[in-house]
Amino acid sequence: MSAIGIIPARFAASRFPGKPLTPILGRPMIQHVWEGCRSSKHLDRVLIATDHRKIREVCEDFGAEVIMTRDDHPTGTDRLAEVAEGLSGEIVVNIQGDEPLIQGNIIDAAIEALLADPEAPMATLVHEAEGTALADPNRVKVVLDQRNRALYFSRNTIPALRDPAHRAHYWQHIGLYAYRREFLATFVSLPRTPYEQAEALEQLRALEHGYPIAVGEISGWHSTPVDVPEDIPIVEKLLREAGRA
Repeated sequence: MSAIGIIPARFAASRFPGKPLTPILGRPMIQHVWEGCRSSKHLDRVLIATDHRKIREVCEDFGAEVIMTRDDHPTGTDRLAEVAEGLSGEIVVNIQGDEPLIQGNIIDAAIEALLADPEAPMATLVHEAEGTALADPNRVKVVLDQRNRALYFSRNTIPALRDPAHRAHYWQHIGLYAYRREFLATFVSLPRTPYEQAEALEQLRALEHGYPIAVGEISGWHSTPVDVPEDIPIVEKLLREAGRA
């Protein structure tokens, strides 16, 4: 199946304005994301979707294909859906623009999780939760069912252990989604839901409306998004260690 990767990039983020253009090791963060995507085996194209002229200019300077969108989208998924309307790919992958350590094989794992579950309209990824992630609300946790589908996502630690002797598996979510293209239009048309709004986690809208989310498990790579400026030195160190300086 043909697959297209889209990186939504918004300049006016409330917590970190201009984040896509933030320099990391001398290059804008969005360039690191784009470069990481290009090693995917399954993506036929990688696009950057933005509503900001400066982001477009910078991205075109380093060779990216850019599509301009409306400036009134409430979420990155709405921006993704606008772009997907004009595409012919069967799978559309939403790649977070604040994940500069992303690699092509991680994107491929999300696509493969979707292909492995024909009944699921979307898929995402998890890895073993690091100890510091459990108490960090910026690191989203997930519980899975026996079919490797998501039961729930939370900024809190889940599951909660009433019996300390019981050993639980803690999964940390990777903010990357592979959608069947026709489902994107459905998803953005769905009313927002109570748990989605309570947790500020858009993917809960799909679960609350009864749509399953397939989940792929990966190892050997950990999600390290840039949520706040203090994350940049951490990411720079990891990029150097990965030989991507």
